[in-house]
Amino acid sequence: MGAIPLRLLSSFIHGLYTNRLLAQIKKHRLPQHVAMILDGNRRFARLQGLSDVAEGHRIGADKAGEVIQWCDELQIPVVTLWGLSTDNLKRTPEELEKLFTLVGAKLDQWLDPENNPTKRQVNVIGRADGISEDLRDKIKRVEEMTASAGPWQLNIAIGYGGRDEILDALRRLLLTRNESGASLLEVADGLSVEEVRQHLYAPHVPEPDLIIRTSGEARLSGFLLWQSVYSELYFCDAFWPAFRKIDFLRALRSYQGRQRRYGS
Repeated sequence: MGAIPLRLLSSFIHGLYTNRLLAQIKKHRLPQHVAMILDGNRRFARLQGLSDVAEGHRIGADKAGEVIQWCDELQIPVVTLWGLSTDNLKRTPEELEKLFTLVGAKLDQWLDPENNPTKRQVNVIGRADGISEDLRDKIKRVEEMTASAGPWQLNIAIGYGGRDEILDALRRLLLTRNESGASLLEVADGLSVEEVRQHLYAPHVPEPDLIIRTSGEARLSGFLLWQSVYSELYFCDAFWPAFRKIDFLRALRSYQGRQRRYGS
């Protein structure tokens, strides 16, 4: 009998380890809300020698589908993916057009009842300005189509910035209170954390238990700035398109090994 190819042997050992890790993780508490910063698409494309960085985004979009399936397998109720920040909207029109096309293609899959890859209620958070009209229309239709799905949720942050969300929440709060006839002094005196929370993009969504960022960057860059006060953080060196199931399971294992104190 010939020797087993090294690549095949490595794949076999990797599969055994992944399955063992998965079995261990299922025995312990899992986060109810996992949020992820999908970082490193362009750097991955350059490292792989791809001629167009959009290829990195395309592979990253496929990876997002895989990660949602992993969360389904583990029955994690709420997943939030940050795919496009307000800073990203400052990129060249050519790159933005390709990004919008990729996002639109994924939304088209969800709009196809014969090939719907998620059974989750989909909610898109962020600012609509700066996003193409066609993409805004698809977002609205996907949200309407999945409104009765669940009870699991999938939040996709597009054109999102944490500071923008807080500013928008305060703006909506002030306008609402103004319409009710409240004076500025009355608004200031009655202002509370709960009242601000009710005006965030997705006030019904629980705060994330775990936030994962790929690409080796150890910062949140304003992601869920209001909601992440007590979130556990995990930073992974892998670029998003190269993010593996074993990387995800290691993040969950790290979460399970921490004692959450919520500031106490």
